[in-house]
Amino acid sequence: NFSRVTEFILLGLSDTRELQVLFFTFFFLAYAMVLLGNLLIIVTVRTDPKLSSPMYFLLCNLSFIDICCTSVTSPRMLVDLLSQRKAIAFEDCIAQLFFLHFVGASEMFLLTVMAYDRYTAICKPLHYTAIMNRQVCWVLVSACWAGGFLHSIVQTLLTIQLPFCGPNTIDSYFCDVPPVIRLACTDIYITEWLMVSNSGLISLVCFLVLVTSYTFILVTIRVHITEGHWKALSTCASHVMVVTLFFVPCIFIYLHPFSTLPSDKHICVICTIFSPVMNPLIYTLRNNEVKASMWKLWKRCRV
Repeated sequence: NFSRVTEFILLGLSDTRELQVLFFTFFFLAYAMVLLGNLLIIVTVRTDPKLSSPMYFLLCNLSFIDICCTSVTSPRMLVDLLSQRKAIAFEDCIAQLFFLHFVGASEMFLLTVMAYDRYTAICKPLHYTAIMNRQVCWVLVSACWAGGFLHSIVQTLLTIQLPFCGPNTIDSYFCDVPPVIRLACTDIYITEWLMVSNSGLISLVCFLVLVTSYTFILVTIRVHITEGHWKALSTCASHVMVVTLFFVPCIFIYLHPFSTLPSDKHICVICTIFSPVMNPLIYTLRNNEVKASMWKLWKRCRV
């Protein structure tokens, strides 16, 4: 690595002091909601034997990933909003980039697995317990983390081999591949297309798999609707909301050459802040079993 840049300057979301204070208040509350909401889901699922099905096992893992995902960017952003000089060391920037793509890609794969779980439960109910047992769930979750690591290590290696010898200002509130590699002192045409084929295609393929699985589910429910199918449809509607919040911004950001259409830092807020905030709200408010278990947990804690 022939880099001479030792730190990057993050421009953040705004340079107006009043807006920075407003953003700090809003994002601090959002981060607190992410931590409390997802921790509550994890504790509820782990303590209630009735929530032992594969769907809730995967939901528990999704909550953990959401905590990790927002913790990669939010604490640093909150500190920078109150700082005059928003500098981040080169090594810290690369580490943030690595962990962001690690947990982000793992969440993409996990959401795909959750869609497969719902497809199996609705379209193949007689074989569901044989297909989606606890051992299979552990294998699928492990594969999600392994896939996220492989994706992230490729992105990181492609980034650190670039020479950074001049500009060091990043027009964002965190380190990500598109704004970082545009600062490289070399032609990044091949590199950016390699990254587009990695991040962009992963986002698009996972999204298309999700859409396909939910299409099959809707067709199955349309043919013969029962009370159980209406419940499953409500669960799938929650998944679709999560998928839309998470995948659409990612596809927009990563599925084009970075140098021709810069990524919008305000769009990044949707998948790094709003999506982790909405997940616990969507999955609890639209799931009577989870709400009932949370209520029982609350009554036990009061006693």
